[in-house]
Parts: sequence; C-alpha cells; structure tokens
Amino acid sequence: MLNVTNLNTFYGNIHAIKDINLEVKQGEIVTIVGSNGAGKTTTLMSICGVLRKARGSKIEFLGEDITDLSPCEIVKRGISVSPEGREIFPGLSVSDNLKLGAFTRTNAAEISDSYERVYALFPRLKEREKQNAGTLSGGEQQMLAIGRAIMSKPKLLLLDEPSMGLAPNLVKMIFKLIKEINGQGVTIMLVEQNASMALKIANRGYILETGRVKFCDSAEVLRTNNEVKKAYLGGK
Repeated sequence: MLNVTNLNTFYGNIHAIKDINLEVKQGEIVTIVGSNGAGKTTTLMSICGVLRKARGSKIEFLGEDITDLSPCEIVKRGISVSPEGREIFPGLSVSDNLKLGAFTRTNAAEISDSYERVYALFPRLKEREKQNAGTLSGGEQQMLAIGRAIMSKPKLLLLDEPSMGLAPNLVKMIFKLIKEINGQGVTIMLVEQNASMALKIANRGYILETGRVKFCDSAEVLRTNNEVKKAYLGGK
C-alpha cells in the first residue's frame, strides 16, 4: 500500500531522516517507535507532504508516486494524519472541527455518514458537538483529532503520539479505539513513544534511532528482542 524508499529529509543543514525505507501493507497497523528526536514525526510529516524531501527520496501510495504532491493532494489520495499535539481549533465547535476534516470531499450524503461513524466511535464527541473544542479534556481533544482525520475517509491513517499526555485509563481506551478503526478497514501507521502499547496492537514495527531505521520486524519479534526491551520496553 505504502512504500517509502531512500527517504531523506533536512531541517536546514540538519540531516534529520537518513535513507529510511519502510512499507505498510493494506490492513496492517505498523508502528514507528523511538526516543525524542529519533525522527518519528519528521517521517510522518515527510510522508504526508508537509516537509520537503531530498532528491532521490521516493514515496509511493497504492502504486502512485506521491513524493512531490502537496498535502491537500495527498489527503485526496487517501492519506490523513492526526498530528502530534492534536492541533485542534480551540475556538471552533466539535462539529466544525470535524467539518474541516472533510474539506476535500463534496458528497454530502457520504460526509453525513462519516459524521455518524465518528460519533459512533466517540460518543463523547456527539454529546459535545456544539461545545468549543478548547473546553474539552485532553482525552476528548485526542478523540476529536482522530475523528477529524477520519472525516477525510482515509485509506491510510497516520497517528502521531495519540497517547501523549493522557492518563493510563485513557491511553488504554485510545489504543482500543485504534484497533477498532483498523478493524473497520483503515490501515494505520502509528508513531508512539509508548513502545509497549504500540507493539501490542501492531502487526509490524520500525525502531528509529537518530534518523535511521535500527530495527524492523514483526511486532512480536521486536517485543522479545533484548536490545529493544532494554531500550524501549523497560526490560533487562
């Protein structure tokens, strides 16, 4: 479904992403794990067109080269992102935030169906649909960020640190919902610092270290890798 080849991304003179190769197959949950500054978010932002890639990088989605497409065109192709920090619009209502997620779509009936799908996944958002998003709790704002991304009807959903800043019970709920979204046919790429939770729900994983892929394997194998356990899972 998604193939990333020789991805290199720079911030000025800083070489942030170095020759990353990765793939996501249809129906999978693939997680990208690593410490702060490893390049996880930069990888996602490169894939969705926010960051410019260096010459020689190639990103293919459903057999089409999307390397140099704009973020808007990439959303139209079927890739949507729920960004780190949620980035909701605090002065707008829950409903209006969701409406913005469907800005590339034109079929009113299908958009209405997406609203119902989001509200079925996140009943709290339905209860608060007229409420300003800035007054929501952290967990509710995360639900809204994911719901907004779903409103574009993505084939591939990119989730950047969905558990960040949430209480443990909310973290469990968010990961359960990610599994549910995946079960409804949406392929997911999940960036997470909570490596233990991410590898429990993922099919495969990539471990990034200083902008490079250090490990790539099934989630089950990565969970039992001694070096991964020591560095990211609290093992010995």
